[in-house]
Amino acid sequence: MWRTEIERQEIEVEGRRFRAADLPLLERLSAEEPDEALRAAYAFLAEWFAPSPTVEVQTSGSTGAPKRMRVEKARMMRSAVRTCEHLGLRAGDTALLCMNLKYIGSKMMVVRALVAGMRLLVRRPSGHPLAGVGEQVDFLSVVPMQLYDTLQDAAGTERLARVRCVIVGGGAVDEALQGRLSALPCRVYSTYGMTETLSHVALRPLNGPDASEAYTPFAGVRLSLSPRGTLVVHAPEVCAADLETNDVVRLHGDGTFTVVGRADNTVNSGGIKIQIEEEERRLKAFIPVPFALTSVPDERLGEALVLLLDAACPADDALLMAEMRSRLPRYHAPRRIVRVSEVPRTENGKTDRGACRRLAGGKR
Repeated sequence: MWRTEIERQEIEVEGRRFRAADLPLLERLSAEEPDEALRAAYAFLAEWFAPSPTVEVQTSGSTGAPKRMRVEKARMMRSAVRTCEHLGLRAGDTALLCMNLKYIGSKMMVVRALVAGMRLLVRRPSGHPLAGVGEQVDFLSVVPMQLYDTLQDAAGTERLARVRCVIVGGGAVDEALQGRLSALPCRVYSTYGMTETLSHVALRPLNGPDASEAYTPFAGVRLSLSPRGTLVVHAPEVCAADLETNDVVRLHGDGTFTVVGRADNTVNSGGIKIQIEEEERRLKAFIPVPFALTSVPDERLGEALVLLLDAACPADDALLMAEMRSRLPRYHAPRRIVRVSEVPRTENGKTDRGACRRLAGGKR
């Protein structure tokens, strides 16, 4: 059923079929194709069908400088099979690729299409990936910003509702966004994973009767906590060694887990440990514009929490500070507000934490 021998794989991309024997054609198309997104897809397929047992991927750079690494094609295919099995994807389905092919999440969309025999549509990364797509889409992978933008109008919501299965990765899905998914008939899942785990190792349903705040790991994935309270992933099918993440999580007795935030996003302010993601979730209840929390060195406190706020926010800073002090736990309110023209994001939509610190004056 699953096509895990590369020399026997073939894939239909925008109506054209390719296999390993087409490597010279793919190399030419990767240089000559005028459409940038298609050109990137052809370049990845050329790399995939080349003799090397590995391909190059790049980390997202959300917490530090992006880095390149090589990963095994065999492990990528094992990861793809696991996802296709879990989501019920099959030959003849149509998958839509609409994210930057530099990153593992989008590369894995192509690999899933290869191992399952799915047709692949390719679109330039944008906030409205389904716009202009006339065909039925069975499988879609997006980042939270794409999901948010799609749901902003009735036409986008209707197109999304017709997709059979949607996975969302590359960032957190907040409660408000999840709430907008509740009435949709399509299945929508948040993914947990990273470049080192070759995309996701756990899923959580965002809508339907099984909607949950907890992630369920795939079969064969074991989880534990490091001494500093961060998640350790044991997934021998995709990782040669145990992987200690920077994610602070809560493990539950039924084998699921919830993500609290990243260890490197914990601010120690005057001895009070503040988890940036938790405070951002609280602030979203009453700040209607883009924002991010970060920190700067402080002589007295060690670190001081700072709110980067979109300059278009109509709220008065003094009134907003007062509201944050009244709504947040004691000592958890930001010490100051910095208005910015745009909250820094990485290419795949995550908050760029390093750029936020530099913008606030933290320099790290």
